[in-house]
Amino acid sequence: MATIWVVLIAIAALIAGVALGFFLARKYMMDYLKKNPPINEQMLRTMMMQMGQKPSQKKINQMMRAMNNQMDTNTKKK
Repeated sequence: MATIWVVLIAIAALIAGVALGFFLARKYMMDYLKKNPPINEQMLRTMMMQMGQKPSQKKINQMMRAMNNQMDTNTKKK
């Protein structure tokens, strides 16, 4: 009878550990991506030049603001 309880406790602890680890890793990655966005102004400027557009600072600021707003909206939904 005691072995059944030991197995059940071990399984419950494993499930709790996996769930806790998942949520901690998710929180860490969201904070990391907020501090270090995957695309910065220089990368955006380079992409626009490769597409044949002449990027103005106003257009780059507008696109960065739109991307940041989109990221904020996505994080608030979750």
